[in-house]
Amino acid sequence: MERNDIVCGLDIGTTKIAAIVGKLDEYGNLNIVGVGHYPSHGLRRGVVVNIEKTVDSIRHAIEQAELTSGHKITRVYAGIAGDHIRSFNSTGVIAVSGKDKVITQKDVERVINAAQAISMPMDREIIHVLPQEYTVDNQDGIKNPVGMAGVRLEAEVHIITAAVASAKNIINCIDQAGYEVADIVLEPYASSLSVLHDDERDLGVAIIDIGGGTTDIAMFFDGSIRHTKVLGIGGEHVTSDLAQGLRTSRDQAEEIKKKYGLAMQSLLNGDELISVPGVANRPPREISRSVIAAIVEPRMEEIFQLALRQMEKSDIFDSLGAGVVLTGGSSLIEGAAELAERIMGLPVEIGYPRVSGGLVETVRSPIYATGVGLIYYGLRNGNGDRKIIKNGGITGVWQRLREIVDEFFG
Repeated sequence: MERNDIVCGLDIGTTKIAAIVGKLDEYGNLNIVGVGHYPSHGLRRGVVVNIEKTVDSIRHAIEQAELTSGHKITRVYAGIAGDHIRSFNSTGVIAVSGKDKVITQKDVERVINAAQAISMPMDREIIHVLPQEYTVDNQDGIKNPVGMAGVRLEAEVHIITAAVASAKNIINCIDQAGYEVADIVLEPYASSLSVLHDDERDLGVAIIDIGGGTTDIAMFFDGSIRHTKVLGIGGEHVTSDLAQGLRTSRDQAEEIKKKYGLAMQSLLNGDELISVPGVANRPPREISRSVIAAIVEPRMEEIFQLALRQMEKSDIFDSLGAGVVLTGGSSLIEGAAELAERIMGLPVEIGYPRVSGGLVETVRSPIYATGVGLIYYGLRNGNGDRKIIKNGGITGVWQRLREIVDEFFG
């Protein structure tokens, strides 16, 4: 895309909807020019359960982004998550065409086509086909086979699928809000574009995005994505535990989590009393912060243990030389990285989006990793065809093969 092109990433989460507007500056760095966010009232665990409320939240978030950016938004790159997401690795094989047996771009597109020519249930559809590596005859580990000579081309790809109804509902909500969907993107994949570095992807790294209703996992090795998973548990469950344990409202519990939450009781130095507002005009009560930590730690421990079990199912778990990167709002709970490191036995750090200029101080937070990543995706795929779901399937998948290949090589 041109440097003056405006891209809007729309992170449709369970607890908030964030619209981030950005463009490239003259040095090729991402400049954030607008931010809008609004409470999300129509989703549960990343899935739309109330169309009207979701449309209203989307409209408010994008209108705020338009106001702060001074630009009219017409199309967005939307994130998708939810525990309906499924992924797997697939292989395609073709005979190289052409009399000289030199691999061309068309051969690459054909082999990716072959890799995704699989039987799919009627209620599921492919949203991403991400190349990992190629094999030419018996030579494997090739990243770009174009121009090489050979008679047999093999491609290993990572395929991500979603429930057709869930993806269609997201697109319908955005359409009803008055905006066009440029593309839908898996949220942990989007987050990885904004927080991970190339050397981390090469060495082996896992990104764990702890959102409100879901925890999203994406694992990389040798520069390519190898494993993805979405778990139906997130920071909203921590908030619910606090509301129940402290006998206060969910809104107050959310604020207490943000200000005083602690993921490891052992990190508590001394103690302090926290004023907890009562419900139904009842007087506030004084609660020790150690009580808050005792409520938060078990749930955060459960999240990391479930994530670990999923990561261990991947054949690259023992190759995560760069460890784990945490993003999402709940990664900011004090002690989250230390707890994850203790449970997983891997180095863990918090991931912050790479941005420069504009509203950098506003969005340089793990909370906005997905929204910023959607902009990076849009900048890479600005000419991609929209995936429209209708009559049980997404159209435009085959047409996007060239953009997918360009994304992988670019």
